[in-house]
Amino acid sequence: MRLNPRRPHDIDSLTDVAFKLFAERGYDATSMDEIAAVAGITKASIYHHVQGKEALLAHGLDRALTALFAVLDEPAAKQGTPRQRLEAIVGRVAEVTMRMLPEVSVLFRVRGNSPTERDAMARRRAFDREVAELVVAAQRAGSVRADIDAGLLTRLIFGTSNSVVEWYRPSGPTAAGAIAQALSHLLFEGAGAIDAPEGQR
Repeated sequence: MRLNPRRPHDIDSLTDVAFKLFAERGYDATSMDEIAAVAGITKASIYHHVQGKEALLAHGLDRALTALFAVLDEPAAKQGTPRQRLEAIVGRVAEVTMRMLPEVSVLFRVRGNSPTERDAMARRRAFDREVAELVVAAQRAGSVRADIDAGLLTRLIFGTSNSVVEWYRPSGPTAAGAIAQALSHLLFEGAGAIDAPEGQR
């Protein structure tokens, strides 16, 4: 009986392999030999699909950034009050982060050491600016505190959201949707008990 042959690799499947290694070991510490070994192909075979390691980095970072920008075009990000839209964006960004954990983990670690990294950083800053504009609108509407600079508030919000890459595991006890919802509630409602007596707040 003939076994089904393994599906041949393409740039997407090789990027999956590469980004798991980049997230675990770091981009600089991962070699093309290691990527080929984990993919189960020869190093030479990889070059049939991509020019090199930086091409894999570029493809994976583009996947992450495209997914993040897509959040801004979702109906919940376009409709409702500025605060409602902001809450929806924060929750969905957290979900994207957990769904694309390797890609987003690497995105958060880029430091501009190559043209690919600098391009990714520029796109990420553009994303933050769009969200910061929504923060300003929410501040003007009186639904988000206005005593903190909008850019700083945006960085603090996403700094908290982005931290999930350090501890979230898909096999963990809490579903990604529940984590995203808890994160949104914490950021916009605070950690204090709603019914706590005045003296205990």
